[in-house]
Formats: sequence, structure tokens, C-alpha cells
Amino acid sequence: MAETTTATKPKSNKSAPGSFEIPAFELPKFEMPKMEVPAAFRDMAEKSISQAKDTYEKMKAAAEEATDVLEDTYATATKGFADYGLKVIEVARANTNAAFDFANDLITVKSVAEMVELSTTHTRRHFEAMTSQTKELVALAQKVATDTCEPVKEGVSKVFKKVG
Repeated sequence: MAETTTATKPKSNKSAPGSFEIPAFELPKFEMPKMEVPAAFRDMAEKSISQAKDTYEKMKAAAEEATDVLEDTYATATKGFADYGLKVIEVARANTNAAFDFANDLITVKSVAEMVELSTTHTRRHFEAMTSQTKELVALAQKVATDTCEPVKEGVSKVFKKVG
């Protein structure tokens, strides 16, 4: 291998007294040996590249599908949470109205016996309403969870089957 180095002379800068330039050096030039790659290695490299491209395409498709599933799931979850929130507001409104009605009825009571009867009736109705409201909220929460999780579960299974 031949190695050559050349140094250029520093240029003098007459306009700036006392300044200097760093001399420029060229990198050594080496000759690269010429060698033939055996056909078996070329074939193996081409197969590896082909497999890598196929795997990349599969992973890209799987990632796109997973993204679509997550977008759909997010939309479903958002709608479900909004429905749940509206149901909670509806329950709160019904309970508030019942409390005001009870307070209004309580003001008109003329005896202790009437107050006890009114209080007992209100408590029974409130307990029944609360039981019904709780069942509705639990059913809605289960529906939201199922509607949100099932597509993710199916999508992930589908993606893994394609990739695997």
C-alpha cells in the first residue's frame, strides 16, 4: 500500500499582521484490495434482505392495524364515558329532585306520626331508586368496558397471528 502525504504551504495573510493559518493536510490514500464475494454469501445476503423486507412490511401492516384498533377503541371509550357521565348526572338530578320533594313535604307535616310515615316512605323509595340506579350504572360500566376492551383483545390477537 502506498501512503502519500502532502502538506501545503501556509498562506501568508498580509492584511492581518500577526495572524497565521493552519496548514492543510491531505488524508493518506490507501488502495482497497479487490475481492470477489462468493455466490453463496451473496445469495444468503439477498435472502436475509428479502426476509427483512417481508418482516418489515408485516410489522408495518400490523402497526397500522393496531393503530386503527386503538383509534376505534378510543372513540368507543370516549362515547361510553360520556354516556356514563350523562347517566350519573341523570341519577344526581333525580336524587336531588327527590330530596327537595321530601323537604317540601316535610314542611307541611302536622304531626310526628305523619313525619315518621313520610320519612319511612321517602327512605324506602330512595333505597329502591338507589338500587335501580346502581344496577343501571353497573350495567352501563360493564358495557363500556366490554365495548372498549373486546376490540383491543381481538385486534391484538389478529395482529399477532399475522406477524407470527
